Amino acid sequence: MSQEALAAAANLHRTYVGSVERSERNLSIDSIGALADGLGVEAWCLLVSSPSKGDPDS
Repeated sequence: MSQEALAAAANLHRTYVGSVERSERNLSIDSIGALADGLGVEAWCLLVSSPSKGDPDS
């Protein structure tokens, strides 16, 4: 999904989504919820780290 498509689905500005991806902005809980809705996942899924490839504990 492109940043532009995600921004539209989450009802956020496309430059905001880009700056979040580049870690230039801190997210509010409302923005986390909007991004989760746009991605079709629950908000908590955006807050947990996924195991790295090659991680022996995964």
